[in-house]
Amino acid sequence: MGDSQVTIYVSENEGEAHKVIRLLEEHNIPYIEKNVTKNENYMKELHSIEIYGTPATFIDDEQVILGYQKNKIKYALGLDNNASHYTSLFDGFDRK
Repeated sequence: MGDSQVTIYVSENEGEAHKVIRLLEEHNIPYIEKNVTKNENYMKELHSIEIYGTPATFIDDEQVILGYQKNKIKYALGLDNNASHYTSLFDGFDRK
């Protein structure tokens, strides 16, 4: 699903946002970064849809993933056929 449009809202010095960005860059996924600390209008955009925290990753302006949920992001972008939107619950556990 390499044609997905990804937008990530971040705050300054936020570890979770850096993890999301690193994941996107590892998979060569282009993204738009909107820093709410540097631009108050970006925070207003989030508040208008009742999101009050970052990181918030939007995929194709339809799906939003809050925080760093690696497997959810990979599933939404079609990067891992073995992942699902539930696998972040089991991240770190061996599947047998």
